[in-house]
Amino acid sequence: MPDDYRQYLQPQVVSKLANMELRARLVVEGFITGLHKSPYHGFSVEFAEHRQYMPGDEIKHIDWKIYGKTDRYYIKQYEEETNLKSYIVLDASRSMDYASPGNIRKLEYAAYLAASLSYMMIKQQDAVGLAVFDEQVSSYLPPHATKGYLRQILIELQKLKAGNKTGAGKSLHNVADRIRRRGLVIIISDLFDNPDEVIAALKHFRHKKNEVIVMHVLDPLERSFAFGSDAMFKDMETSEQLMTQPWQIQKAYQREMHTFLERYKKECRENYVDYVLMDTATPFDVALTQYLHKREQLG
Repeated sequence: MPDDYRQYLQPQVVSKLANMELRARLVVEGFITGLHKSPYHGFSVEFAEHRQYMPGDEIKHIDWKIYGKTDRYYIKQYEEETNLKSYIVLDASRSMDYASPGNIRKLEYAAYLAASLSYMMIKQQDAVGLAVFDEQVSSYLPPHATKGYLRQILIELQKLKAGNKTGAGKSLHNVADRIRRRGLVIIISDLFDNPDEVIAALKHFRHKKNEVIVMHVLDPLERSFAFGSDAMFKDMETSEQLMTQPWQIQKAYQREMHTFLERYKKECRENYVDYVLMDTATPFDVALTQYLHKREQLG
């Protein structure tokens, strides 16, 4: 991995790579290289199969090689101790097809994010599954922890296309009903649906004792509404059109967007859901760091 590893965390650079597996591998390897050069080095995946020694642990399970490197005692864990079931729930509704000039589509960004998270989970021997939805759940792969299964997930993400209008609330309830054993649920969506319904679905996941991360993906222009001239706006889900001068409604739009975001942040905080706001220019290490923080808490 060259010194300019951070380029592989930039969405625009990743979008030019040949296939989904290469994208995922380079994002994760770039991220891990970054961890070794940052205060987050303690999250390194080389410790994925280890945990810190606790009084009462058998000395025969201490990994002396790790002790030699770190001067700390780590216990080798068995597969049933390390295996975490994770569910990536990805929004492929029509609104996710949007991209402003110079940025990649939200759906493309979400797919690379899901691929990178899946790659990292399998690398850590965690089981990962994938659910894709628009008006309803269109694809569901239950969690497994093999490299061969990772390929199935990457193929699914490679062929992803935006579907119909969103039914996020209903679809998330559907996924929650399918989960039999508690795990980590990562929802990647622009959340452009009735917030009451989406929040009720998040509570459904929490009621079933799942840990939940919401990765709220928006395009930079969706947040700022900084369009420069007269524009025709088209609703991507209903095809309704509106001609307007953006500067006249920019402040009102920004107020509404602020209210929209604050509502989700507040509800997630109150329901112990981790909330991460990301626009499509955000490097992927933000999401990967959030995942590792959550995994550390679960461990």
